[in-house]
This record gives sequence, structure tokens and C-alpha cells, in this order.
Amino acid sequence: MHFLPEKIDNYVIKHSQQEPVLLKELNKETWQKVLNPRMLSGSFQGRILSMLSKLIQPKNILEIGTYTGYSALCLAEGMQSNGMLHTIDKNEELEELQYKYFQKSDYKDQIIQHIGNAIDIIPTIDAKFDLVFIDADKSNYINYFHLIINKMNKGGVILSDNVLWSGKVVEELDPKDIDTKVLLEYNHLLNTDDRLETVLLPIRDGLTISRVK
Repeated sequence: MHFLPEKIDNYVIKHSQQEPVLLKELNKETWQKVLNPRMLSGSFQGRILSMLSKLIQPKNILEIGTYTGYSALCLAEGMQSNGMLHTIDKNEELEELQYKYFQKSDYKDQIIQHIGNAIDIIPTIDAKFDLVFIDADKSNYINYFHLIINKMNKGGVILSDNVLWSGKVVEELDPKDIDTKVLLEYNHLLNTDDRLETVLLPIRDGLTISRVK
């Protein structure tokens, strides 16, 4: 979903850093072989994730929603040399593709793949996080938040993707649309929780940055 006029959007992309070669390969293979390739973060948002990670310089990162591993590799670019990135996805069919590109990267010894239900896995990870990226099933965003908030270091950052949900958050709510209902509640939660400072950026399908006080 693009909220900017196409010409402006193209100009923004043209004047932003391009993705590294390895990510270009992963981008291409995802579009060639994987269902719903639009779920990929893509080069522009990937550079945003990379830049934010480099600014934060996290030691420990948690990603909820690996997909093919593109965003994990972007986030890893800013990780400390002794850091670890935990990434969780329920789709075991993508594990091999993720692993292939993680092993090709400079972070192959710093990325831990978890396959299964994030709600079950998050409590088992013995770490405090400096950076969390939530980009999974929208109906569980609030559940994920409650699981991670006490595992965040002070000053840590929570990134939440797809929070504008193709503009559905400002349309009349369909009572059967659980994803949009949860996202509306989630966006309100992030903006009113006293433990956070939050700004919602209209980047692609909406990206929220929440800093833990």
C-alpha cells in the first residue's frame, strides 16, 4: 500500500540507499518461489529498518514474523558484534530458505531461527531486548506486546509494521474484520501506554516506532 503519489514515492526510493546484493538476491527469489511475496519488507522499508537498527545499535533483537528472512537481515546490520537476533515464524516451509540466506550473511552465527507459535516461544527466550520488530498475524499484535514489554531494556524500541492496514484503520469497521479491530486497539494502546513514547509513520503500510521510557 502506497499513501504517497506514485511520482513522489518513486523519487523517495531513487534517493534512498539501495539494498545490498545479498538482499537483492533474496528479494528476487522470494518473488519467484514464495506465495504472497508482497509480504516482503522490500528494499525501501528494509533500508529504513537497517537505518533504525544502526541508530539504536541493539545487542539483542527480537523479530516476530520472519517470512523469508529479509527484514531480519536488515535489522542485523545495526546489531552489536556480540549481539543476537531471535526471529520467529510459524511457517516451517520457509525455514530452509531463511537459513540459506542467513548462512550467506555476515550474521550467520548471530541469528537464531525459531519455528512455531510466537506466543509460546517468546516466554522461553531468556533475553532482554533493545529492538523488537512485530510483523506477523495482526490479530495477535496486542498479545505480542504484552509478552515483550517486560522483556524490553530501558530505551529499547518496538517497531510495529502494517499499522495503517491499507487505510482500513480510518474506514468504517466491519464487525467481522478482526485484524482491523485489533489494530485499532493496538494503535490506541501504543499511543496511551505510559511506558512508551510512540510515533506512527505513514511509511508504506504504516510503521510505528515506540520507545520504552
